[in-house]
Amino acid sequence: MLNTLIVGASGYAGAELTAYLHRHPQIKITALAVSAQSADAGKRFSELHPQFKQTIDLPLQPLHDVAQMAAGVDVVFLGTSHEVSHDLAPQFLAAGCVVIDLSGAFRVNEVEFYRHYYGFDHHYPEWLAKAVYGLAEWQHQPLRQAQLIAVPGCYPTAAQLALKPLIDNQLLELSQWPVINAISGVSGAGRKASLTTSWCEVSLQPYNLFTHRHQPEVAKHLGVPVIFTPHLGSFPRGILETITCRVRPGVNAEAIAQVYQTAYHNKPLVRIYQQGVPALKAVIGLPFCDIGFALNGEHLIVVATEDNLLKGAAAQAVQCLNLRFGFPETESLL
Repeated sequence: MLNTLIVGASGYAGAELTAYLHRHPQIKITALAVSAQSADAGKRFSELHPQFKQTIDLPLQPLHDVAQMAAGVDVVFLGTSHEVSHDLAPQFLAAGCVVIDLSGAFRVNEVEFYRHYYGFDHHYPEWLAKAVYGLAEWQHQPLRQAQLIAVPGCYPTAAQLALKPLIDNQLLELSQWPVINAISGVSGAGRKASLTTSWCEVSLQPYNLFTHRHQPEVAKHLGVPVIFTPHLGSFPRGILETITCRVRPGVNAEAIAQVYQTAYHNKPLVRIYQQGVPALKAVIGLPFCDIGFALNGEHLIVVATEDNLLKGAAAQAVQCLNLRFGFPETESLL
């Protein structure tokens, strides 16, 4: 039984994570925490998320003393902002905890990346070098020894799961950069109220053109340049990505299908469509990434969809936990 602390349990992804861990047979949640300044400090988890009333009634404790809260804890999940995770993760690691971070604070092993795309100076290059990128289907071996796991961003998870088998097997003509058009529900912006993410204000709009921080994350880990355009849609949750590529001469649909089958036949949380492409409704509330494609000559369109709060955050974090500690990969997820 692993003693587990969740910091940032008040948010949408934090709530999903708490629910998964609450029903995990190998996990004991020792505490739920929020920052000392949080307006949610002192409230019960079920006050913020009433679907868990009489199920998870733990208090949200203010995090004042990291050493005190880390005492006796085996695993810490950080559902905090990038800057907060940057400061907290090394402290919990020093206390001997395994840290699974859902923020972007340790996803890319380049100090300059954080100054340019996240707007803060990264002071822990030694932990950047040691962090294991938690794209779970592709990191089974590294995850087993990881002390710090950086869970990928929600957009990058779907994009990389769709593109990596094609790139690794040299099916794409990469002189034409893959073009990723991605649409996310408003829950990706978190629980804090904002005019730009208000249900009454959002319709369907692209944002952060050529400047979104997930573009370099995808490009870095795939090893190829991509064009990434995110969109915000007027629905609560989920991500759908339509990715346009060009295949090399002679590549046919059978070769593409075989590459996906080989990559994911034993990966239970990626579902490959033999016919057609997935819709968003197929994954809402579920921990899967669904992938389908269509080929016309040398022009390939891949569609990948996931629940941004689950496979794009909480479910992948638990999947990484399971792989790290040798539990069944889908424990508590299915």
